[in-house]
This record gives sequence, structure tokens and C-alpha cells, in this order.
Amino acid sequence: MTDTAPIRGGTPSRRAAAGRLGRGLLRAARPRQWTKNVLVLAAPLAAGRWLTGEAAVQLVLVVVLFIVASASIYFLNDCLDIEDDRRHPVKRHRPVAAGEVPVPLARAVGLLLAVVSLSAAALLCNWRTAVLLDTYVLVQIAYCLFLKRVALIDLAVVASGFLMRATAGGLALDIPLSRWFVVTIGFGALFAVAAKRYSETVAAEGKGVTRDVILQYTEGYLRFVWQLAAMAAVMAYCLWSLDERPAMDEGVLPWRQLSVLPFVLGVLRYAMFAERGTAEAPEDILWHDRALGALALGWAGLYGLALSGL
Repeated sequence: MTDTAPIRGGTPSRRAAAGRLGRGLLRAARPRQWTKNVLVLAAPLAAGRWLTGEAAVQLVLVVVLFIVASASIYFLNDCLDIEDDRRHPVKRHRPVAAGEVPVPLARAVGLLLAVVSLSAAALLCNWRTAVLLDTYVLVQIAYCLFLKRVALIDLAVVASGFLMRATAGGLALDIPLSRWFVVTIGFGALFAVAAKRYSETVAAEGKGVTRDVILQYTEGYLRFVWQLAAMAAVMAYCLWSLDERPAMDEGVLPWRQLSVLPFVLGVLRYAMFAERGTAEAPEDILWHDRALGALALGWAGLYGLALSGL
């Protein structure tokens, strides 16, 4: 007699389909973008607050909440941009645009993640951090719905996401934020965002435009924006490094002032990619350019020496 008992866990085809859907959902959450949430640690580290005990737990929680919140925005944005993404040579491979994740499911997952992140922030974080995360989600939703179609405002909104991450750690631990820290992060983020948009404009030339806002920009204007933002970020960092903070100036050498050198060289190195129009994927540059990575390590080493007082 032939054994007709069902295979546990479903048929191989169903298990394979479930596996593809699971992988598609993970890709739609864009795990490669999660590294930007490490900016939450920026303010505590800049203030010399090493991550130990309860402070470390709180900061890890805030990082996770930003990962969940930003993933919710990615899902919602992919649902709204599905037609534009399908016309883009790279973005058409995104799970929602490629049909790997159904739009209703992506929308439901996005809403669920938003609710989870905001609820957890209200329950587990202080009110300042919770309000900041609420603001982040609301601003990003507004961006997905209409702000991304308004030239310059779209750049400012995307840059504000980085700034909110960088200030969240300070708010979570009640650390006063230096004005120069805020200006440096803000203009540094605008530099990266404008360079990304410039690269998208260069890439779209002669190949058809996939985003309405691209039509409102010229290459010259975007070049002006990222160059201005880069200069403002460098100036703010120089003023920050010269700001009087006795606790960080007890070392043998002025390490904090010396950290200006790798910082400026890092900005100039990234500007090379911006000028070539190849800064459309900042995370790829940060992960794969060894010279930029070496400059980042050099800056971290010098700033660490400043904090240690050696």
C-alpha cells in the first residue's frame, strides 16, 4: 500500500515559497541600512560617556527601536513607490517592486513595526526619546506621502533622520548636546544626502527619470548644495574641536584638534565619489572604500585619545 501521509511542515514547494517570502521580508527591511542607527551612540561617545551598565542597555534599546521604526518606513515607502521602483534599474529588484512580497502584506508589516516601535519607546524610554522617535516616524511618513516631491525639503527631511538618530543617544541619557555637535552632524548628513541625489541625477541623465523630484534639480545646483554642506560641516567640526572643554585637554598632545585632519580628509575623500556621481549608495562607499575606512579609524583613534586624556 502506498503511504499517502502528508509531509510534515507542508509540501516542499510550500516550504520553499515560505522561505522566499521570509527572505523577501528581511530584504525589504533593508538590513544593510541598519548600520546608520549606530549614530545613536554618537552623542554619548562624543561626551566621553562610555557605554557601561544601564546606559549601555538603554542605548542598545534606542538603536533597536530606530531599526524597527526605520524598517517600518522602508516597507511603507516601497508600497508607495512601487511603480517608480519598477522603472529604476536597481530598485526594481526590491522585494515589493519585484513581486516577492505582496503590497498588502508589506503595508501591514510596515504599520505593525511602526506601532511596535512607538509603543515600546513610550513604555521603555524617557519622554524626550519617545517624542523624538514619534517625530521621526511622523516626519518620515510625511516624506513618503508628499515631502519627497518638494525639492530641497526632501534633502532636509532625509538629513533630519540622521540628525535625530545622533541626538537620540544624548536625550536617552540626559546628556547636554553641544551646538557644534548638532551643526556638524546636520550639515554632514546634508552633504551625504545631497551627494546621493546628485549621483541619482547624473545616473538618470539620458536614461529616463524615475523620481519626479529629480526633474526639479540641476546638477549644478546639487553640486553647490553638497559643496556648501561639506564646507559648513568642516567649519563646525573645527569650531567644535577648538571649543573649550578642560576635561578633554589634559593630554600630552591636543588630540581633539589633531582629529580635524582625518575628518577633513575623510570629507574630501567622500567628495571624490560625489563629484564622480558615484555616491548613490553611501553605505557601499563606507563599507568598501579602504582609504575612507582608514581615515575613519584614524579619526576615532585621535578622538579616543582626547577622551582618555592621555
